[in-house]
Amino acid sequence: MANSNQETIYEALGGAGGVRKLVEAFYPIVLENELLSPHFAQSDIEDVIEKQYLFLTQFFGGPFLYSDRYGHPMMRARHMHIPLTPELAEAWLSCMGQALNRTGVPSPLREAVLERLSAPAYHFINTPSKE
Repeated sequence: MANSNQETIYEALGGAGGVRKLVEAFYPIVLENELLSPHFAQSDIEDVIEKQYLFLTQFFGGPFLYSDRYGHPMMRARHMHIPLTPELAEAWLSCMGQALNRTGVPSPLREAVLERLSAPAYHFINTPSKE
């Protein structure tokens, strides 16, 4: 979503309500995923959902809600304590794809969202595959 005349992903998803709906659809899928769910066993999932909502709002071109509350996102640094493998990145993106489908996000936008999220998902990898 390159120039200022184009709609942001945030706007295309429906603003705050659309991002909230996506995040709330995403985490039940994550919690059912055998690779991802163990990483949330000790988490307050409501807190995780809220932080993800704040971050994705900002990341998709909406208000800087995450930075206003927590400072610069520094997401890779915030996730360094977790051994993140390529398989976990793929699982995370798969869960997001499922959430996009469940919330009825149309195909061109669904692909744009997944493309936007792919770079950070792979950037967070800090542990090789467990082959």
